Amino acid sequence: MVLDALFNALVDAQIRRILKDPYTDSLVSTAATLMKVGPLETLETLMRAQQGKALGRPFGSVRRLSPWDRFLLSPSYFTRLPVSHGTPIDLRVTIGPRAPKPLQVDIPILVAGMSFGGALSVQAKVALAKGASLVGTATNTGEAYLAEEREAAQKLIVQYIRGTWPKSSQFRWELLEKADAIEIQVGQGAQAGVPQVTPPEEIHTRMREAYGLKEEDHALIDAHLKDVTTPEDLARLVKELKARFEVPVGLKFGATQWLERELDIALRAGVDFVVPDGAEAGTHAVAPTLADDTGLPTFHALVRARRHLEKRGVRKDVSLIASGGLSSPGHFLKALALGADAVYIGTAAILALLADEMAKAAPGEPATQLVLQTGSLRRELDVEAAALNLQRYFLAVKEEMAQGLAALGKTRVQDLRPDDLVALDEDLARFAGVPSAFSPALAEDSPRPRELVGAEPRG
Repeated sequence: MVLDALFNALVDAQIRRILKDPYTDSLVSTAATLMKVGPLETLETLMRAQQGKALGRPFGSVRRLSPWDRFLLSPSYFTRLPVSHGTPIDLRVTIGPRAPKPLQVDIPILVAGMSFGGALSVQAKVALAKGASLVGTATNTGEAYLAEEREAAQKLIVQYIRGTWPKSSQFRWELLEKADAIEIQVGQGAQAGVPQVTPPEEIHTRMREAYGLKEEDHALIDAHLKDVTTPEDLARLVKELKARFEVPVGLKFGATQWLERELDIALRAGVDFVVPDGAEAGTHAVAPTLADDTGLPTFHALVRARRHLEKRGVRKDVSLIASGGLSSPGHFLKALALGADAVYIGTAAILALLADEMAKAAPGEPATQLVLQTGSLRRELDVEAAALNLQRYFLAVKEEMAQGLAALGKTRVQDLRPDDLVALDEDLARFAGVPSAFSPALAEDSPRPRELVGAEPRG
C-alpha cells in the first residue's frame, strides 16, 4: 500500500508539472518533436550525429509506396461461377517460354536474390534453397555464387553480377553452367547502381574462399558490369550468353522514371525475362536516402512494364517478374492480375525462414543476427527447421492464393487479368486499366431490372 501511494504521488506530481510547465520546458515538447520528425527519422538523425557516416538500414525502405490496399479482388456468383470443392487449382508458371530450356516452377513465387557473404550466411542460403525446393520453386544466388546453395536448390537462378572479385560470375562463366536461369543484375530497387564495398575486416574465411579474395582484399560491387556500359554492350552479352546456355537470360534493374527506355534496351538485347525492381525492395544494408527517396514504386513499375511489353508485342514471349515489397498472398494475386508472370519475395522469405528460430535471438539481439554472415548467432540457425518454416509458409500462401482464384471462378493462375480487380480510386483505376468501384458493371445491352425479374421494379 505504501508503494502504491508513493507511486501515485509521483505520477500526480509529474502530471501537474507537465500541465503547468511552459511548453518549451515540458516533456510534451519531446513528444511533439517525435511527431513532427517521426520516431525512426529522429533516431536515424541521432545515429548519423554519433557515427558520422552513411547509415546502413536493413531490409530497405519502411515506406509503403505501392497502393495494393486500394485494390480488391472481384469474386462473382452467377456471372462466373465460383470453383467447386475439389477442383484442382493450377499455380504453375513458366519463366522465359521462348528459351530452349524455360524455367518452370510449381508456384509463381520465387525467392529473390540475397547474396552470401555480403549479406546472408551459408546456413541461411542453404535453408532458403531447401525451403524453395520443397515446394517446387526457384531461389536466386544474389551477388555471390555458393556451391552449397546449388547443391540444395532444385531450381537456381544465378545472377550475372557486378562483383569485381576473381570468382565473380561475370568472370567465371563456368558458374553459369549450373544455372536454371541467368539474371543479369545491373541494379536493384533499394540501392540503384551505387557501388558497394565490404572491407577486409568484415570478410570471413568462407566468404573469402567463395569470392577468391586475399586476406587484405575488400569486396567491391561496382556501379556497372565490366565492359557493359552501352545498349550495344548489353546486346552482345545477351547474345553470347544465349549462344552458350539454353536457359532463360533476363535483366534485373531498379525501376525508375526511365523504365520504358531501359525496357527497350533490354528487349533489343533479346532477354527472356525482365525484373524491374521496385523502390520498396529490401537489401542487407542501405543508406535510408537510397531506400526511401529513389526509384519507382513496385505497383507503378509493374503496370507500366506490362503496358510497354504489350505495346511492343512481346507480352507472351518475355516474362515479367514483379519485385519489391510484396509480402502477402493478396499482394501476389494482385500483382499477377496486373500482369506479372511471377513475383520475387525477399524480406517475407527471411521472416518465414526465422519464425520460431527468432526465439534464439530474443530478447537481447535482433533476429537478423541468425541469418547474416556477420551475425553473432549465425551458427545457431537450424537449417532443416528453417527450411521447413519456409516450406510451411509457401504451402499456406499457396492455399490462400488457390482460394482467391476459386472465388474468382478461375482454375489457373495464368488466367488472372486486370478486370479481376476493382480499384477504390478513380485515378488508380485509369492508370492500371482496372474497373473502378465507382462505376457499375452493367453493360449497355444488359436487361433492364424489370426484364431481369419479370415485373416492374418497386416504386
